[in-house]
Amino acid sequence: MANVLVIGASGQIGKQATVKLLDAGHKVLAPVRSPEKLSDIENGNLTVVEQNLEDDFSAHFDGADVVVFTAGSGGNTGADKTIMIDLWAARNAVNYAKDAGTPKFVMVSSIGAGDPDAVSSEIKPYLVAKHMADEHLINSGLHHIILRPGTLLNEPGTHLVRTDMPDNKDDAVIPREDVATAIVESVAREGSDNIITYLFKGDTPISQIF
Repeated sequence: MANVLVIGASGQIGKQATVKLLDAGHKVLAPVRSPEKLSDIENGNLTVVEQNLEDDFSAHFDGADVVVFTAGSGGNTGADKTIMIDLWAARNAVNYAKDAGTPKFVMVSSIGAGDPDAVSSEIKPYLVAKHMADEHLINSGLHHIILRPGTLLNEPGTHLVRTDMPDNKDDAVIPREDVATAIVESVAREGSDNIITYLFKGDTPISQIF
Protein backbone atom coordinates (compact mmCIF):
# COMPACT_ATOMS: atom_id res chain seq x y z
CA MET A 1 0.00 0.00 0.00
CA ALA A 2 1.29 3.45 -0.90
CA ASN A 3 0.29 7.00 -0.13
CA VAL A 4 -0.41 8.39 -3.58
CA LEU A 5 -0.89 12.06 -4.41
CA VAL A 6 -2.98 12.24 -7.58
CA ILE A 7 -2.86 15.65 -9.23
CA GLY A 8 -5.69 15.82 -11.72
CA ALA A 9 -7.89 13.26 -9.97
CA SER A 10 -11.11 14.79 -11.28
CA GLY A 11 -10.09 14.43 -14.93
CA GLN A 12 -11.16 11.58 -17.16
CA ILE A 13 -7.98 9.56 -16.70
CA GLY A 14 -7.34 10.79 -13.18
CA LYS A 15 -10.69 9.72 -11.82
CA GLN A 16 -10.40 6.23 -13.28
CA ALA A 17 -6.87 5.96 -11.91
CA THR A 18 -8.06 7.12 -8.49
CA VAL A 19 -10.74 4.42 -8.35
CA LYS A 20 -8.27 1.76 -9.49
CA LEU A 21 -5.66 2.87 -6.96
CA LEU A 22 -8.23 2.70 -4.17
CA ASP A 23 -9.37 -0.74 -5.35
CA ALA A 24 -5.73 -1.85 -5.16
CA GLY A 25 -5.59 -0.78 -1.52
CA HIS A 26 -3.64 2.45 -1.84
CA LYS A 27 -4.41 5.67 0.00
CA VAL A 28 -5.12 8.59 -2.33
CA LEU A 29 -4.90 12.32 -1.66
CA ALA A 30 -6.72 14.24 -4.39
CA PRO A 31 -6.33 18.03 -4.51
CA VAL A 32 -8.90 19.24 -7.04
CA ARG A 33 -10.52 22.51 -7.99
CA SER A 34 -14.03 21.01 -7.85
CA PRO A 35 -14.30 18.41 -5.06
CA GLU A 36 -17.87 17.61 -6.02
CA LYS A 37 -16.56 15.81 -9.11
CA LEU A 38 -15.28 13.06 -6.81
CA SER A 39 -18.30 12.98 -4.49
CA ASP A 40 -19.51 9.67 -5.96
CA ILE A 41 -16.39 7.82 -4.82
CA GLU A 42 -17.00 6.39 -1.36
CA ASN A 43 -13.79 5.03 0.11
CA GLY A 44 -12.17 5.69 3.48
CA ASN A 45 -8.73 5.76 1.87
CA LEU A 46 -9.62 8.77 -0.30
CA THR A 47 -8.98 12.31 0.92
CA VAL A 48 -10.25 15.11 -1.30
CA VAL A 49 -9.18 18.71 -0.78
CA GLU A 50 -10.07 21.82 -2.73
CA GLN A 51 -7.10 23.20 -4.61
CA ASN A 52 -6.43 25.45 -7.60
CA LEU A 53 -3.25 24.32 -9.34
CA GLU A 54 -2.45 27.89 -10.30
CA ASP A 55 -1.86 28.56 -6.59
CA ASP A 56 0.78 27.09 -4.28
CA PHE A 57 -0.07 23.41 -3.72
CA SER A 58 3.19 22.31 -2.09
CA ALA A 59 1.52 21.40 1.22
CA HIS A 60 0.06 18.20 -0.24
CA PHE A 61 3.41 16.49 -0.94
CA ASP A 62 4.49 15.69 2.62
CA GLY A 63 4.27 11.94 3.21
CA ALA A 64 3.53 11.01 -0.41
CA ASP A 65 5.21 7.81 -1.60
CA VAL A 66 4.25 8.49 -5.21
CA VAL A 67 3.08 11.58 -7.06
CA VAL A 68 0.93 11.10 -10.14
CA PHE A 69 0.52 14.13 -12.39
CA THR A 70 -2.36 13.63 -14.79
CA ALA A 71 -3.79 17.15 -14.75
CA GLY A 72 -4.55 18.92 -18.00
CA SER A 73 -6.04 22.20 -19.10
CA GLY A 74 -8.56 20.48 -21.37
CA GLY A 75 -9.33 20.85 -25.03
CA ASN A 76 -11.67 23.82 -24.63
CA THR A 77 -9.25 26.22 -22.94
CA GLY A 78 -6.79 28.64 -24.45
CA ALA A 79 -3.01 28.73 -24.58
CA ASP A 80 -2.91 30.55 -21.25
CA LYS A 81 -4.35 27.57 -19.38
CA THR A 82 -2.12 25.19 -21.33
CA ILE A 83 0.89 27.11 -20.05
CA MET A 84 -0.41 27.42 -16.49
CA ILE A 85 -1.53 23.79 -16.02
CA ASP A 86 0.23 21.51 -18.50
CA LEU A 87 3.55 23.32 -18.14
CA TRP A 88 3.75 25.48 -15.01
CA ALA A 89 1.70 23.34 -12.61
CA ALA A 90 3.60 20.27 -13.79
CA ARG A 91 6.90 22.10 -13.29
CA ASN A 92 5.81 23.18 -9.82
CA ALA A 93 4.72 19.64 -8.94
CA VAL A 94 8.17 18.33 -9.84
CA ASN A 95 9.81 20.99 -7.69
CA TYR A 96 7.48 20.34 -4.76
CA ALA A 97 8.11 16.59 -5.04
CA LYS A 98 11.87 17.12 -5.06
CA ASP A 99 11.70 19.41 -2.03
CA ALA A 100 9.57 16.84 -0.19
CA GLY A 101 11.87 13.95 -1.07
CA THR A 102 9.14 12.06 -2.92
CA PRO A 103 10.43 8.60 -3.94
CA LYS A 104 8.61 8.36 -7.29
CA PHE A 105 6.92 10.66 -9.81
CA VAL A 106 4.56 9.37 -12.50
CA MET A 107 3.87 11.84 -15.32
CA VAL A 108 1.08 11.39 -17.85
CA SER A 109 2.41 13.07 -20.98
CA SER A 110 1.50 12.71 -24.67
CA ILE A 111 2.60 10.87 -27.78
CA GLY A 112 4.13 13.94 -29.45
CA ALA A 113 5.90 15.35 -26.40
CA GLY A 114 9.24 13.82 -27.27
CA ASP A 115 9.70 15.99 -30.37
CA PRO A 116 6.99 18.64 -30.87
CA ASP A 117 8.75 19.94 -34.02
CA ALA A 118 7.99 16.64 -35.70
CA VAL A 119 4.26 17.27 -35.34
CA SER A 120 2.32 19.54 -37.66
CA SER A 121 -0.82 20.18 -35.67
CA GLU A 122 -2.83 22.88 -33.94
CA ILE A 123 -2.05 21.13 -30.64
CA LYS A 124 1.67 21.85 -30.95
CA PRO A 125 1.59 24.42 -28.09
CA TYR A 126 0.17 21.68 -25.87
CA LEU A 127 2.92 19.29 -26.96
CA VAL A 128 5.57 21.93 -26.30
CA ALA A 129 4.18 22.38 -22.79
CA LYS A 130 4.24 18.62 -22.22
CA HIS A 131 7.78 18.40 -23.61
CA MET A 132 9.10 21.07 -21.29
CA ALA A 133 7.36 19.52 -18.29
CA ASP A 134 8.83 16.10 -19.15
CA GLU A 135 12.31 17.56 -19.58
CA HIS A 136 12.06 19.31 -16.23
CA LEU A 137 11.14 16.01 -14.57
CA ILE A 138 13.92 14.12 -16.35
CA ASN A 139 16.50 16.71 -15.28
CA SER A 140 15.21 16.90 -11.71
CA GLY A 141 16.92 13.73 -10.53
CA LEU A 142 13.60 12.31 -9.29
CA HIS A 143 12.85 8.66 -9.94
CA HIS A 144 10.26 8.94 -12.71
CA ILE A 145 7.96 7.09 -15.05
CA ILE A 146 6.67 9.10 -18.02
CA LEU A 147 3.68 7.72 -19.91
CA ARG A 148 3.14 8.97 -23.47
CA PRO A 149 -0.23 7.61 -24.62
CA GLY A 150 -1.58 7.90 -28.14
CA THR A 151 -4.92 9.46 -29.06
CA LEU A 152 -7.26 8.85 -26.14
CA LEU A 153 -10.48 6.89 -26.56
CA ASN A 154 -13.57 6.78 -24.36
CA GLU A 155 -14.13 3.04 -24.50
CA PRO A 156 -13.52 0.12 -22.15
CA GLY A 157 -9.90 -0.78 -21.65
CA THR A 158 -8.43 -4.06 -22.85
CA HIS A 159 -5.47 -4.15 -20.42
CA LEU A 160 -3.35 -4.87 -23.50
CA VAL A 161 -0.89 -2.40 -25.01
CA ARG A 162 2.09 -1.94 -27.29
CA THR A 163 4.93 0.48 -26.66
CA ASP A 164 6.38 0.75 -30.18
CA MET A 165 5.13 3.45 -32.56
CA PRO A 166 2.51 2.08 -34.98
CA ASP A 167 3.10 2.59 -38.71
CA ASN A 168 -0.54 3.56 -39.17
CA LYS A 169 -1.70 6.74 -37.42
CA ASP A 170 -5.13 5.18 -36.90
CA ASP A 171 -3.50 2.54 -34.69
CA ALA A 172 -1.85 5.14 -32.42
CA VAL A 173 -4.79 5.11 -30.01
CA ILE A 174 -5.54 3.85 -26.51
CA PRO A 175 -8.55 3.81 -24.18
CA ARG A 176 -8.29 6.19 -21.24
CA GLU A 177 -9.02 3.28 -18.94
CA ASP A 178 -5.83 1.54 -20.07
CA VAL A 179 -3.82 4.66 -19.30
CA ALA A 180 -5.37 4.63 -15.83
CA THR A 181 -4.36 0.99 -15.44
CA ALA A 182 -0.82 1.89 -16.53
CA ILE A 183 -0.73 4.52 -13.79
CA VAL A 184 -1.65 1.90 -11.19
CA GLU A 185 1.03 -0.47 -12.51
CA SER A 186 3.56 2.39 -12.42
CA VAL A 187 2.72 3.10 -8.79
CA ALA A 188 3.12 -0.57 -7.86
CA ARG A 189 6.37 -1.07 -9.79
CA GLU A 190 9.29 -1.85 -7.49
CA GLY A 191 12.20 -1.16 -9.87
CA SER A 192 14.22 2.01 -9.48
CA ASP A 193 15.14 2.61 -13.11
CA ASN A 194 13.48 5.50 -14.91
CA ILE A 195 11.02 4.74 -17.70
CA ILE A 196 9.66 6.73 -20.64
CA THR A 197 7.18 4.71 -22.66
CA TYR A 198 4.57 5.09 -25.36
CA LEU A 199 1.20 3.44 -24.83
CA PHE A 200 -1.05 2.23 -27.65
CA LYS A 201 -3.60 -0.51 -28.13
CA GLY A 202 -1.74 -3.78 -28.46
CA ASP A 203 -1.46 -7.36 -27.30
CA THR A 204 0.94 -7.20 -24.33
CA PRO A 205 -0.57 -7.15 -20.82
CA ILE A 206 0.03 -3.79 -19.17
CA SER A 207 1.42 -5.53 -16.10
CA GLN A 208 4.31 -6.87 -18.21
CA ILE A 209 5.35 -3.38 -19.35
CA PHE A 210 6.18 -2.29 -15.82
